[in-house]
Amino acid sequence: MIEEWFEYSGMAAARMKKILYLILVFLIIFGCRHKSPENGKQTVKDVSDEPAYGDALIAGSIGEPSILIPMLAGDSASHDVAGLIFNGLVKYDTDLSVIGDLAESWVISPDGLVITFHLRKGVRWFDGVEFTAEDIMFGYKTIINEKTPTAYQEDYLQVKKAEAPDPYTFRVTYRKPFAPALTSWGNLVVLPKHLLEGKDIAKTDFGRNPVGLGRYKLRTWTPGQDVILESNRDYFQGRPYIDRYIYKIIPDPATMFLELKAGGIDYMGLTPIQYTKQTDTGYFKENFQKFRYPVFAYTYMGFNLRHPFFQDKRVRQAIAYAIDKKEIVDVVLFGLGKPATGPYVPDTWPYNPRVRTYGYDLEKAKELLKEAGWKDTDGDGVLDKDGSPFMFTILTNMGNSLRMNTATIIQWKLAKIGIKVDIRVLEWSTFINEFIDKRRFQAVILGWSIGLDPDQYDIWHSSKTKEKEFNFVGYKNPEVDALLEKGRRTFDTEERKKAYFKIQEILAEELPYIFLYVPDATPIVHARFRGIKPSPIGISYNLYRWYVPKALQRHAAMEP
Repeated sequence: MIEEWFEYSGMAAARMKKILYLILVFLIIFGCRHKSPENGKQTVKDVSDEPAYGDALIAGSIGEPSILIPMLAGDSASHDVAGLIFNGLVKYDTDLSVIGDLAESWVISPDGLVITFHLRKGVRWFDGVEFTAEDIMFGYKTIINEKTPTAYQEDYLQVKKAEAPDPYTFRVTYRKPFAPALTSWGNLVVLPKHLLEGKDIAKTDFGRNPVGLGRYKLRTWTPGQDVILESNRDYFQGRPYIDRYIYKIIPDPATMFLELKAGGIDYMGLTPIQYTKQTDTGYFKENFQKFRYPVFAYTYMGFNLRHPFFQDKRVRQAIAYAIDKKEIVDVVLFGLGKPATGPYVPDTWPYNPRVRTYGYDLEKAKELLKEAGWKDTDGDGVLDKDGSPFMFTILTNMGNSLRMNTATIIQWKLAKIGIKVDIRVLEWSTFINEFIDKRRFQAVILGWSIGLDPDQYDIWHSSKTKEKEFNFVGYKNPEVDALLEKGRRTFDTEERKKAYFKIQEILAEELPYIFLYVPDATPIVHARFRGIKPSPIGISYNLYRWYVPKALQRHAAMEP
């Protein structure tokens, strides 16, 4: 979700782009190590498949992490990096079942109120200090502290009592049944007590110099350029094969793609046109692996419900009728996704396929706006009400061409019903800190990566509207509040399903968001990397088991 972009301008920039392009062409033609089969040479994919340690994986990232303390991070780039540095007690397996991570096993009481975790022994922080239950206790106390600026506090406030009876046992007792209880003990709350006790976690330099116990350690972080991680040779699940994982920050996807072609990066998420058109060549088929799978995420246009224009649901419904979601999926995503109808991904158990939908209908949109009191009183083509023209601005983030193109289509469609839309594109940190957190917006186009558990209390509950919290549109509905509470208070899947189906029906009627689309993930990885096993949770879950055969390694071995 973190993106920013830049562009060149002027004749000097044009000449520079031409020079750079020629250099890249030279690199592509002469820098490839393996020729195509037509030349009778061995390709990357023909080399033997024996695992070996070494090499580096260079991943392109349009966004830069903001902080590497998971409980303080609200952006995907931060969580991507921090996820390699820290571990949780549990994690999802490839079949979406819950398995142990730092917890070797656990016992849940018959009433579901008590979870006793039995921890792995011999796991050590990067500085050599042994991990114990006290580190979980410290993280738990930190995240529930009212002074900790975190959006993830709610799940842990459900705990009535937390105990660490011995170094390898951690026990939590809940006040009431809490369905997401087990899965909530992921990597948010495990912190090194011996390094952070007595410090203000929001002000310490730990967020830029973390000490974890995961697969990779932070080596260097050069702002605006890259984040370099080195493998943890003492990782409790075995040393990762790949010595270095490098996040190369390239705000523009087109520039990133040129880097991919030139060999400057090995791994990136392709845009739809890159996936469908630009990589459909012999060179890419011989030298890269492409993947496509649905993700637990959706893109939406959210309204600031405090703004007078958007307090009438008829206006929000009119805007929904004026947006052709299928056109957005076809034109912007090149068909690599599905229209969204709510906050859940199609074909998952909490998804309600029978909610109200808004087909593309400009006449219906105009009718609803007229009912709401909007009319073109001065003949300029823009609707007015109480002396105010219907003009508003959509904010979105730099570097995400899908969102920018979506905003442009919406701008064009809304002009047809008398609404004038401006589009403003902002650098990510400015967007979040100065506009979202301070509620200085009229409408936004953003996306959510959602968890596998359907509980979305933090996004939709009326109590979650404070700064840094996720209900920034200001949605308030007592029935939804009650259903969110009901859904998290039972372990019965059918009962939970009823609650979440009803929530989706209400959201589809009231439209605090216009749910736009569910995109497919379309990553590409250089073919020299082996051990990649696609699953419903993506491809990076087993990153520490990826490897490059010795004959294909490009980068020198890491110094111990």
